[in-house]
Amino acid sequence: MHHRLSTRRALVYVVLAALAWGTGGPTGALLSQYAGLTPLATSFWRLAAAVVWLAFARLAVRRTALRPVLAASPLRHVLSGLGLAVCQLGYFTAIPRVGVGVATVIALGSAPIFITVAARERLTPALFAAVVGLVLLSATSGTANLTGLAAAVASAAGYSLTTLLNRNTPDPLTTALLGFTAGALFLAPFAALPTTPIGWLLIAYFGLVPTAFAYTLFYVGLRTLKASTASVLALLEPVVAAAIGILAFHERLTPLALLGAVVLLLAVAAQSRR
Repeated sequence: MHHRLSTRRALVYVVLAALAWGTGGPTGALLSQYAGLTPLATSFWRLAAAVVWLAFARLAVRRTALRPVLAASPLRHVLSGLGLAVCQLGYFTAIPRVGVGVATVIALGSAPIFITVAARERLTPALFAAVVGLVLLSATSGTANLTGLAAAVASAAGYSLTTLLNRNTPDPLTTALLGFTAGALFLAPFAALPTTPIGWLLIAYFGLVPTAFAYTLFYVGLRTLKASTASVLALLEPVVAAAIGILAFHERLTPLALLGAVVLLLAVAAQSRR
């Protein structure tokens, strides 16, 4: 993982990360239904389980000791964990106040703009088209609660901070492990045990695929791609979540939402071609 990837492979890695992230929402819903976990408790277990998986992965590939990596830039890893925690806390605080659609649009739609501006990269038409597609896909009758809106913006800021801090990291696996450890510590006050055995299986999946696997691939891709491009590709996540909702939960999308999904996919393709 220490060598720089080709652009094509980096694009594939980030797309795979987005596809894996798309399974996170449905998994969280199942944890609420079958394990009695609140969204914040789910967020804690998501990061904590990822720490366990990444620790095993580091042992398997025989990485160097953690202490020198942490000592080289301790503040970056703490801030990365804080960003992950704020991303989760902000999103789940916003949902009951402004609705899933509005929370998703603000949290996911604002992040690519924040990242592009902070990284001093160019705001492309594809980026704006992706945000428009996200708005259409998540169209809802949400409310304008100021606390909820602020929480959604905070979620976008947390995700943006984590993305910007982990560009060009020499060891994405270790970077993810340290960031998740810090994030889990921040969320520890919200921890609660699942009430059923299936809850532990869901936690194991949540920690492995949409978290440890996805974020590590995302950080690897960030070593080659511009942060703005990676953040736009990551908007595939809500498209995957919507598809899973249709196939597994028998949900239905409105024609407007279907149009939004098409616009979003076209925008992601256009940004990738750049």
